[in-house]
Parts: sequence; structure tokens; C-alpha cells
Amino acid sequence: MEDPKRITKVGSILVSQPKPSGDKSPYFGLAEKYNLKIDFRPFIQINPIDVKDFRRQKINILDFSAVIFTSRNAVDHFFRLAAAMKVETPADMKYFCVSEQTANYLQKYIVIRKRKIFSGQRTAKDLMELIKKHKTEKFIFPCSNIRKNDIPNFLKENEYTYVEAIIYETAASDLSDLADVNYDIIAFFSPSGIQSLLKNFPDFEQNNTRIAAFGPTTAKAVTDAGLLLDIQAPHPNAPSMTGALELYIKKANITI
Repeated sequence: MEDPKRITKVGSILVSQPKPSGDKSPYFGLAEKYNLKIDFRPFIQINPIDVKDFRRQKINILDFSAVIFTSRNAVDHFFRLAAAMKVETPADMKYFCVSEQTANYLQKYIVIRKRKIFSGQRTAKDLMELIKKHKTEKFIFPCSNIRKNDIPNFLKENEYTYVEAIIYETAASDLSDLADVNYDIIAFFSPSGIQSLLKNFPDFEQNNTRIAAFGPTTAKAVTDAGLLLDIQAPHPNAPSMTGALELYIKKANITI
């Protein structure tokens, strides 16, 4: 339940993601509209798996007829490894993507109008509904060493032919330079971001720092860590993080 005592004026926000490219991000509009200082800093870093380590997994990409993508990172590193191994994905390979944005991102590597691409709305549940219609496919699931269990559990429980391919690793970024820097709000987008915060600052004291979380698993990671969750997205009135932040700021920065 929202604590009215914690709804105090916001002047600075730290977004635990890379700074958006270009100048059209809604974060920039939010900063200008409410005269905020918004900084961007990835709390996690992506370390690529090299060909040698990938081959240790004894996975042959061409043994599979369908690929499951849940992020742009997975797309990038899958095609990076394929190119390094001189593997060209066949024209009849099927691609199952968690969202339309991820599906559109495939055009960086393939001519998408000539391929069989299926995309969900935004969630793994949407993706699993699509996969149900293609049970005879042999699936490869490129992912990080840290990933959610929902898709692998679904594939296993329903006896699909599939393999997980670890193609990159997720690790905590070095945030030591932030030790003496305070923000009114820190926005998180994954449980890994919370883990990174606590790895860098084991004695972190939240005090009046408000924490925003995107998605239920991130929200749970906040509360599991013993921290207070002040802002949660998405919700009916704010489907995006910037929308949820703005709703909070409207209340917190009101002048009487």
C-alpha cells in the first residue's frame, strides 16, 4: 500500500538502462516537462559467449527448425555466433518472437518478408500460445545464463523437442562510482538489476529513495530484497515506466 509519507518531491531519477539513442525518448520529454535530472546507467552488462564455449554445448543450429527469441540481445548474439561459425539459417527456419518489436528487429539480419515469423504481444504467455500451434517443430531457445523459467518449463512439460543455447552471460556492472550519488527515484526493469544493486552495495539503505519496478518479477525482486516498492508498472493507467513515473511525479511535485 502506498505510503503518503514517501510521496515527496522528485528532482532526479536514475534509469538502470542504457541511454536511449536519438532524442525522441519519452524520458527526455518527462525531464523537460517536470524539470528533472534523469540519468541512465546500465546495472547489468552483457558478456558474449565465444564460439569455442558455444561449441562445448554440442548444439548444431541447423538441427533445429524454429528459434525462440525473447529479447534483442538474444537476436544479436544468435546471429553473431551463426556468422562466426559460417552457419546460414535456412529460408524455412521459423522465428517465434516475444513481441512485434523483437520480430521487427530481425530485419537487421534477415529479409523478414521472406521468412516465417510469429510474434506475441509482449509476454511469454502470448508466445507460448503461438508455440502450441507448432508442436512438431524442433526448437532452439537462445538465452542468457540468467533467464526466466516459464518458457523452458512449458517446453519441457509439454514434451516439445527443444534445446537451450547459452549465447551470452548477464553480469552485474561495476557501479562503484555511484557510491556517493543519491537519486530520488531508481527505476528497475529486471531482477538482475536489483541483484546488481545489492552486489555493488551490500549495505544499501533505501531511506527516501523511491524504487520503481517494471513487471511483476522485478517488483517481487524488490520486495524479496527487503526494499520498499513505491512505483510499479505496468498498470491500467500507465502501461509504460515513463507513464508510471509521471503519475507519481504529478502527485509528488504538486504545489499548493
